[in-house]
Amino acid sequence: MTPPAVAIIIPHYNDAIRLARCLEALAPQLRDGIEAIVVDNNSHEPPEVPAPFRLVIETRKGAAHARNRGVAETTADRFFFIDSDCLPDPDWVEVGLKVCTNADLVGGKVSVFDETAPPRSGPEAFETVFAFDFKRYIEKQGFSGSGNLLTHRAVFDAIGGFHAGLSEDYDWCQRARAAGFTLVYAPELRVGHPSRSDWPALRTKWRRVTLESFGLLGSGWRDRLRWTLRALAMPLSILLHMPRVLRADALTPQERWRALGTLVRQRITRMGWMLRLAIGREI
Repeated sequence: MTPPAVAIIIPHYNDAIRLARCLEALAPQLRDGIEAIVVDNNSHEPPEVPAPFRLVIETRKGAAHARNRGVAETTADRFFFIDSDCLPDPDWVEVGLKVCTNADLVGGKVSVFDETAPPRSGPEAFETVFAFDFKRYIEKQGFSGSGNLLTHRAVFDAIGGFHAGLSEDYDWCQRARAAGFTLVYAPELRVGHPSRSDWPALRTKWRRVTLESFGLLGSGWRDRLRWTLRALAMPLSILLHMPRVLRADALTPQERWRALGTLVRQRITRMGWMLRLAIGREI
C-alpha cells in the first residue's frame, strides 16, 4: 500500500449522525496515498467509523487538541482539515489535490444549508446571510477556518499546533503568516455546513466565539478599552448590517424579518457578554 502523502483529519465530538454523513461523502473520494483519520474528543459513545477511516481517541477536549492529535498520528506531509459536521462536495479531495500547492495554507468556500423544512427560522435565516464568509476571513482578516483548510507539515514544524482556549483558527493562521507562510482562498474547494436551527444553538456558537476572541486580548488597559468600545458598538452594527439582510435574495420576506430579529438579539447579547468580560465577570 502506498504510504500516505495526504491525511484528511476530522475532529469529532458527540455528533455521530453528521459524522456518518461526512464520511459517506468522503469514502468514494479516497485513494492510495490518502488516509482519513477521525479524532474523537472522547464522546459519550465512540462513533462507528468504517474502513478505511481510522479512529483515534483524544481525551483532551477541544478541536485544537483533536487536530493536533491527527497531525501527530500520521506520517503524511499534507493535511486536509474538515469538520465532522461539514459535507464535502463530491470532488473535494480531487480539488484539494489540485489547489493544495497554491500556498502554504489554502482555505476553501463554506456554504450554509438547512436541515429543516422551510420556512427558515430566525437563526437559520441569520446564518444564511452571515455565517462562514471564508473569502472575507482570508482576504480581509488574514485567517481561514479549519473546517475547510489545507496545509502541510512544515508549517506545524515551524510554528507548532493549534492553541486551545482561544480563537484557535485565527491564532494559528496569524502565527503562520507572521512566520512567512502564505494563505490564499480557493473558492472551488467547497464544503457545506448546516445552519443552526434555533436560538440555543446559535447562542452557544457565539458565546464560544466571544470567549475565544477575549482569549486573544492583551492584558493592558488599552486592550480592555478597545474591547469595551467594540462592545458598545454592537447596537450600531445592527444598523450597518440591516441592508445586507434586506437585500438577501436567498431569503423570503418573512425570513428577512426573522433574520433581522435574530440579528438584534445576537448583537445585544454579545454586547452584554463582552461588557461582563471587560469587568472580569463570567458569561
